This record gives sequence, C-alpha cells and structure tokens, in this order.
Amino acid sequence: MTDTQKYILSIDQGTTSTRAIVFDHDGQIVSTGQKEHEQIFPKSGWVEHDPLEIWRNTRSVVGEALTGADINRHQLAAVGITNQRETAVVWDKNTGEPVYNAIVWQDTRTQHICDELAGDEGADRYKERVGLPLATYFSGPKVKWILDNVEGTRERAEAGDLLFGNTDSWLVWNLTGGTNGGIHVTDVTNASRTMLMNIDTLDWNEDIAEDMGIPLSMLPEIKSSSEVYGKGRKNDLLIDTPIAGILGDQQAATFGQACFEIGMGKNTYGTGNFMLVNTGEDLVRSENGLLTTVAYKIGDAKPIYALEGSVAVTGSLVQWVRDNLGLIKSAPEIEDLAKEVDDNGGLFIVPAFSGLFAPHWRSDARGAMVGMTRFHNKSHIARAVLEATAFQSREVLDAAIADAAGEGVELTELKVDGGMVMNETLMQFQADILGVPVVRPKVIETTALGAAYAAGIAVGFWEGEQDVIDNWAEDKRWEPAMEDETRDRYMRLWKKAVERTLDWVDEDTDALHS
Repeated sequence: MTDTQKYILSIDQGTTSTRAIVFDHDGQIVSTGQKEHEQIFPKSGWVEHDPLEIWRNTRSVVGEALTGADINRHQLAAVGITNQRETAVVWDKNTGEPVYNAIVWQDTRTQHICDELAGDEGADRYKERVGLPLATYFSGPKVKWILDNVEGTRERAEAGDLLFGNTDSWLVWNLTGGTNGGIHVTDVTNASRTMLMNIDTLDWNEDIAEDMGIPLSMLPEIKSSSEVYGKGRKNDLLIDTPIAGILGDQQAATFGQACFEIGMGKNTYGTGNFMLVNTGEDLVRSENGLLTTVAYKIGDAKPIYALEGSVAVTGSLVQWVRDNLGLIKSAPEIEDLAKEVDDNGGLFIVPAFSGLFAPHWRSDARGAMVGMTRFHNKSHIARAVLEATAFQSREVLDAAIADAAGEGVELTELKVDGGMVMNETLMQFQADILGVPVVRPKVIETTALGAAYAAGIAVGFWEGEQDVIDNWAEDKRWEPAMEDETRDRYMRLWKKAVERTLDWVDEDTDALHS
C-alpha cells in the first residue's frame, strides 16, 4: 500500500529560472519555490548561464518548497529532476568548478563548428545515428567549442579531470556528493540531445565523440528516466533521499500530460515552443525537419520514441516586446493589447532571432516584421506576436503528420502546457489555425509533474503510467472555429513572411554585430 502521506519533490531547472515543487499522491501541487538566474549575453548570438548560480538557486528553492509544504526530507519518497536540455556544462571533477559558463541551447556561436563537421556530407551527416541534424542547438558542438577555446581545458579533459553534462547531470553530481563521490549520470532523453548518443542502441557513439574531439571519460553514464541513481549527500536538505527520475523538460511535459499512446501529442509554451508526438517503440526518422528523440524509458522497459518540433522563440518574443520595446510592463498584458483589434491587419512577425529551428533549420534567418502600413499600431504588433507562436506550432504539426503518415499517427487533439496557455486569445487562435481542439490540463506545471511521476514510479510511490492517466484532468478545451479558407489564407501569408527572413546573415551582417 502506497503511503499517501509522503510526497515527491521535483526540481525543474529551466532556461530562465529554477523551481522546486512538492507534489502529493494525486499529482497536485502542495508548494513551490522559484528563483530566476542571470541571462548572460557576452556577444551577439551568445547565451550563457552561471552553473554555480544555478546550483545555489537549486538549494535555495528546495528549502523554500519544503518550508512552504511544512515538511522535511523524511516525508519525501523521492526527488525527480527535469531540465533545460542541450545546455552544456563542463566542470572539473576534482574541484567542482565549471571551466566556463554553461552554454545555453539558444546559443549560436558553434555554427562554424557545425559547418566544419558537416563538410561535404551536409548537416544530416550524423542524423541516421543520432536522430538530429548538425545544428548549434545541441550540446556536442558546445563542448567542442569549450575545449577548443578555453585555455588548458583540452589537456585537462584528456587527463580525465573534466566532466560534461546537460544541467541534469550537473545537479545530480552536486546533489549526490560533488567532489565527494558525486554520481555522473544522465538519462536517455537528455543524452538524445547531445548529438553523441546512438538513437537506436542508447549508448555513446565513439566515432562522433572522436570527430568532435570529446574524450569519452567526460561523458555521463546513460541511465533510464526512472530508476534510483543515488541518494542526496553532504550537508544538504535532501540527505539520504533517493534521486530517482530524470527527464529533459519537453519529455517530462509529455510524460506529465500522459501522452502514452501512439499519436498523442503535447505542445509546451515556454521560452520556446516544443511539440512532441509519441511514436511508440518505433523510431520514425523525419523527412520533414523534425527531430527523432527518446520520449522516455521507464526502468528496464523498452524506450518510447517521439518526433519533436522545436521552435526557438515564442514566450521570449513576448519578453522582447516587454523588455526591449517597452510596449507592455508585464507578459500577461500582451493579451489585453492584442484584444483591442479583431485581427493582425495583415501584419506578420517571424521571430527568427537566432535563426529558425524546426522544420526549417535555417541559421541564416533573422527576425522580420512584414506587411507594415501606417494603419498598424501596437495592438496589431501584440496580436502578431501571439499569432507567430500559433503559426510556428502549425508548421511543426504539419511536419509531424507528414512524417508519421505511414505509421498510423493522426493527431485528434493537442494537449498544451507552459506559461502561455493561460492566454485564452492565443489558445483559441491556436485551435483555429491547427483545425483540432486544444486542451489545457488542470495542473499546467506538467514539466515538473512529469519528472515527479518518473521518480515516484521508480520507488513505488506510483505504480506506473495508469496512475498518471488517472491523475490527469482536463481544465479547458478550445474548439476550432475558423473557416478552412481563412486558415489556408493565413498559412499562405505566414509562409510568405518566413521566406522574407531567409539568407539574411552574411559577412556584412556579422561585421555589424561584431
């Protein structure tokens, strides 16, 4: 019999903040702690985080969440971790000090490395083996950049002194003892975002690591998403508590949304947007610009795969309107502003701030606002900002349907989560432009919840996927109400706008930004 008086703690190490959330057996939030960390922009296109700040914040928010729930570690059955994927940390295992800031998934400095690795074979050189195109998005080239550019790191790496991981590995290593016996692991979902893991056998590809000049001794051991990796150590709030679940943030949201059947899909609206469609035990290799990724692996069970479409800029476009343009004072105000007009008035914004991700994969693209006339005002801009999120999601869904057509995958509704799903104007437009219902769950913190479930299943707090399904509950549903002809017109104009962003970056634009 499961002890329902116990709880699961989930650590959600995201792009802009770190959160700790205590969940009860019903999957309900008991308490939360959250702390933002600095976004570091040393040069145009460069994005970094301080790993030590992230670790300090993690300890702080864990304390906040436990205090808020009025519990201590003895009432925790396990800890689950979910994290911003592809953000690379390299640190010294003897001192615990990072050798450089974490290079964030949005960072584009590794373009020349990706071009060199692509050579004559092109960006799909490794795609058959790893499910991913060569792109600045993924961790492997970021590690190569650090070893190539930070003095002394290559020698230290080859001597076996340096470790690499996405932020999940960094946190687990620190939580389980750090320099005093810290465990160096990652899970299959995070490993599948490095460009270094064989997507079919779930082990490191020695040839690709060698091509990137990354010693295998740096790489964490690949584990499932749900097993006891180790226990909390040191003078920590989580001493002796099992660390038992790891899922990359988008996979965690897929798990938390109970997308366990083939064809089930979810879309997370965060800094960027990420749509995953479950393809079951079958690897579906994308012909339409999507990524083949591991959705999750529970203990010794077979891995479950997904097609993923990653959109770089959605929520961060609202932040840009707030922080850079000053048109709004807080993110929720974007909806009020957008509702002052009935439509976009022919204005489209393509937020290719760091190139375009899925399904285009064009690093030479840059943002554009097109169709402007004297008629347009800030309300039209606000509406175009929201609609850009929906249009980009529609492109990804079209690609997923095209890829999975022969697999019997058909999306009948889209489950949504993340901060922007409280924006009802956006959700209605999303349903309209997709032509399928959009469904928001009662607990929208599905990323943290997914990691909690993975940890809880590992220690028997929950029995398995059925408990996740039973706990999931619908909050609101938006039905499409747009005429087919109007939808088609919107999408034709959107694609026209996207074309205007391509081929922008060249030597002259680089010279202006250097």
